Amino acid sequence: MPYYSFSISWSRIFPFGRGQINEEGLAHYDDVIATCLEYNVQPVVTLFHWDLPLYIQNLYGGWLGEEIINDFTAYAGVVFRRYNGKVKHWFTINEPVGFCYEYPLPPGFFTPTDIPPLQQPYVCGQHLLLAHASAYRLAKRLNITGTVSFKNNGGFKIPLTNSTEDALAVQRAWDFNEGWWADPIFLTGDYPASLKAFVSSFLPPLTDVQKAMINGSSDVFAHDAYTSSFYYAPDQGVESCADNTSDPLYPRCFLSSNSYSAADGGWDIGPAADYPGANWLYKATDWVPAFLHYIQDTWHPVGGIAITEFGWAEQHEASLTLLGSIRMDAVRSQYYRDYMQAILMAMSEGVNVVGCMAWSILGMCFQSCCWRWWGTDC
Repeated sequence: MPYYSFSISWSRIFPFGRGQINEEGLAHYDDVIATCLEYNVQPVVTLFHWDLPLYIQNLYGGWLGEEIINDFTAYAGVVFRRYNGKVKHWFTINEPVGFCYEYPLPPGFFTPTDIPPLQQPYVCGQHLLLAHASAYRLAKRLNITGTVSFKNNGGFKIPLTNSTEDALAVQRAWDFNEGWWADPIFLTGDYPASLKAFVSSFLPPLTDVQKAMINGSSDVFAHDAYTSSFYYAPDQGVESCADNTSDPLYPRCFLSSNSYSAADGGWDIGPAADYPGANWLYKATDWVPAFLHYIQDTWHPVGGIAITEFGWAEQHEASLTLLGSIRMDAVRSQYYRDYMQAILMAMSEGVNVVGCMAWSILGMCFQSCCWRWWGTDC
């Protein structure tokens, strides 16, 4: 293995998210990184993978508080300085949709906030963008060697039918997922149109200084891209939904499916992964070249595209007991082979893919625990 991608726990470095540094936590990562280098494995470090220090969640609402911009930047600065020259690839924040859409957090566990529940994910998103950009600019001032990037996620979005409404739903799905982060970072410094139309009623507009700080703040387009899905408009139509704040699909106003339309046979997009642990994951590797073309043609990343996670969960693998069955991994093997072939196809067609990392050598167990809020039993 030429690379080992792992995340550093903010709480290990700053037990209270700010203030006193825990040298024992840094010593742990000293050892991890030194061991990687000893065996000629390049460490790839993510600074935030959803484990927010509890103290700052209760102090000012975590990502809902503007204070987190400075606190995250200070934490990033400590880690950057410690491992500059030893780590060549950095990711500031992992899969923001995965935790910003977790707000509002379950009631009764954390300090309450007066921010309306519908607004909380987008308040999180704005502070996150600013925190990422601030940390990125600090890294450049510190002359950090190697790449510093933002880690996006999501699947390719295919219109379920050729209707205009489904095309609108697909665009809205891009805007409220990848575009939420990619448009500000790679294009304009500001949100995509449909998202901006929603958040402008409650978020302070990004200033010209903030836009300039955000724009260009990623050396590669890093994307965790496991699968693809079909998207379609709600029965009442996209625009009708977007104009109705009481609509249960508001503000996103799109639906998704992992099956073709009934008119096209209703087949799944591909084999399904382990349903209890990854009910969203289907083998849709045929769509990978189109996905990579879409990223390059839409956001034009100067540093190229890196697929920073892709992987598979075999059906019912947690219940397997026979060693021969455990070793078989037939669909996972096919998934990786076909995915890599699809990447090579896209590269042969001119897409600038600069790297990829599989998730993961130890399977999907970690992600099952990360998804505990969705009811997965750890």
